[in-house]
Amino acid sequence: MKIKSFLARPYAAIVHSKVRKGMATAVADQQSILQYLLKHGSKTLFGKEHGMQQVKTYEEFKQAVPVRDYEAFTPYIDKIKSGTQNVLWKGMPIYFAKTSGTTSGAKYIPITKESMPNHINGAKSALMCYMIESGNSAFANGKMIFLSGSPELERVGKIPTGRLSGIVNHYVPRYLRGNQLPSYETNCIEDWEVKLDKIVQETMNEQMSLISGIPPWMQMYFDWLSERNGGKKIKELFPNLQVIVHGGVNFEPYKAKLMDSLGAHVDMIETFPASEGFFAFQDTLDKEGLLLNTNAGIFYEFIPAGEIANENPTRLSLADVKVGENYALIVSTDAGLWGYSIGDTVRFVSTDPYRLVVTGRIKHFISAFGEHVIGEEVEYAIMNAAKEYNTRITEFTIAPAIQVTDGLPYHEWFIEFETIPADIDSFANTVNSFLMQKNIYYNDLITGKILQTLKIRPMKKSAFIEYMKSIGKLGGQNKVPRLGNDRKIADALKPWIE
Repeated sequence: MKIKSFLARPYAAIVHSKVRKGMATAVADQQSILQYLLKHGSKTLFGKEHGMQQVKTYEEFKQAVPVRDYEAFTPYIDKIKSGTQNVLWKGMPIYFAKTSGTTSGAKYIPITKESMPNHINGAKSALMCYMIESGNSAFANGKMIFLSGSPELERVGKIPTGRLSGIVNHYVPRYLRGNQLPSYETNCIEDWEVKLDKIVQETMNEQMSLISGIPPWMQMYFDWLSERNGGKKIKELFPNLQVIVHGGVNFEPYKAKLMDSLGAHVDMIETFPASEGFFAFQDTLDKEGLLLNTNAGIFYEFIPAGEIANENPTRLSLADVKVGENYALIVSTDAGLWGYSIGDTVRFVSTDPYRLVVTGRIKHFISAFGEHVIGEEVEYAIMNAAKEYNTRITEFTIAPAIQVTDGLPYHEWFIEFETIPADIDSFANTVNSFLMQKNIYYNDLITGKILQTLKIRPMKKSAFIEYMKSIGKLGGQNKVPRLGNDRKIADALKPWIE
């Protein structure tokens, strides 16, 4: 056994034990975190404006602090940019995590000295739990790659600013620096295709043991590796590859093609990271869902997804959530976010311990006709249809077709297949049937002849890559929205329809 994996084992056991103990104290830990946040928040500009000095309980907190999205926080962010101290949290943030988001323009999410460990320790806990649960520590000896943003940071209001993945890159432990790929110089390349070409060159002949990244761009990396090596599978190129760490999007639509590209079994670890915090991670190999990170400076609230647009929605603490319900995730953190809607929806699969799955985005749904179809439902429909037709989906997005010249309106699906089904109309009918099973409102609209069966537009190879390139969002943590109530993306995709 090599030295790094040998030394990692006792440390992994300590982390794993701490995670297990935290399962039993999750609700109490959340109560303690709320008091910790209130103590420090009461001294800030935000806290004083919201009477936080008088807030003692969660019920009082809900009365004092309304739910906000990023747009409602921008006046406070602007004050921080201008140099004002103690706005949302004590002092000044040590970083801004810059993200284009999927529901707004550029966002600047504060990261403080107190919140930074959350981003680091979440990923560490996932790997340490995997090490203990699987008994595999050998991956610590090999080369590791994280397909990330540039670690070079700009200054916004004198605060170092960049992609979260680039910021976190600065915190890779020194003892792992020798294992990390690509090189710092390559990681700093902004043009994704130039960068990916360099990554392929630097990693092609290395003994890769762990690869981490967002699934669509991991797939692009695999495709380029295979093309440059005569179509070989990834496990042929990297026989020591043992672990894939992924997050950022639902893995299921990408799983079949990624597994085929690998060519042999590789363990998978799923995470739920965001610029606002590292929320959950896969702590075991044999249970569904991701373990909520309940003792890391984040206080969680949950709003029934159907109420998110209400003026006074129901707000629940962790103690009150139920298995099977779809909730909008709200966080207050020691980065200075208060009652902050991150835009994601989740569903608990267990409350002992608290494990969840990410079901979609609040603003990513179709309800042009009152159906409120969400990401989890369309992904279920398309994945089950793909299994029946023995095909694989590379990427897809959906838009309503309201003003039609012939017949009833419908949902229009733009799908890039690995192999287009021979009978695309039959495939569309199958997807439609699965979607009707999952969404009663969609079912009613189809059976009531308000909508006609969905239509599928097969896309050319690399259509979505070319689209993302055309809008300057190729690579990094950028992803194609799956659902929308307008036709902005649908109309932009027309040049790539097969």
